[in-house]
Amino acid sequence: MLVTLAGIGGEFHREIVDSGRLAAFLYFIALLGTFGFIRTSTHMIRAQVSWWPGNVDVGGTHVHHLVWGILAMMIFGYLGVVHQPDDPWREVVAVFFGIGTGLTLDEFALWLELKDVYWEKDGRKSVDAMIVAGCLAALGMIGISAWATLADEVRSGVVSLVGVVGVFGFAFAFINATKEKFWMALIALVVWPAGVITAVRLAKPHSVWARLFYRERRLLPHGARKLERSRARYPGAAASAAEPPGGGDASGASGASGADATASS
Repeated sequence: MLVTLAGIGGEFHREIVDSGRLAAFLYFIALLGTFGFIRTSTHMIRAQVSWWPGNVDVGGTHVHHLVWGILAMMIFGYLGVVHQPDDPWREVVAVFFGIGTGLTLDEFALWLELKDVYWEKDGRKSVDAMIVAGCLAALGMIGISAWATLADEVRSGVVSLVGVVGVFGFAFAFINATKEKFWMALIALVVWPAGVITAVRLAKPHSVWARLFYRERRLLPHGARKLERSRARYPGAAASAAEPPGGGDASGASGASGADATASS
């Protein structure tokens, strides 16, 4: 347990403190913490919990907590921008500015609608605004350098993935081409999974693959049986391969008839 905590502390110091993101981290925590606290407080006030402090009223006027948030943002925003304090006061300013932001955004619907809609349907806008602000604060806390590092890692991964896909595509395209399935070879270069099924099925009987593997005592066992199956599956290809070039039967018949005519004459 202590080793785990020490490891977490070391990572926190390296990733947050040493990288100069402590103020952004404290702002993020103060923003979320204030929002969670003030939401809990308003629900307990509405439930009339006896021991919980009630609303703040001045001269009979209810002071919304966004007023305190605006004041905090004005004071500590001025200190942070004008005076730009060093550590640790910079982190203190960030915490109070986050508190002010949380108090203000919790009543975002009020200063958007210009009426108290906290418990109405439009009050949901305050929660939505807080979600957006929390996401932006988290992105700011992570920092541009972290996103640049992540982009480099993603780019390296994408390049590796494209390389692997290219190797598979070329391999399956080559197998399909040797089996005389040229259309699937072209498709496999782009979408290699599409060429897997045709690559493992029988080759055409007069293809390069059949000449290498579909014969007796060749590289694959039962090659002759595969050749017969290939001829049965591709009868048109087998017939065209068996037919002599130039129409041998016709020429032979004409030659025989010519010989007969000479002999009779």
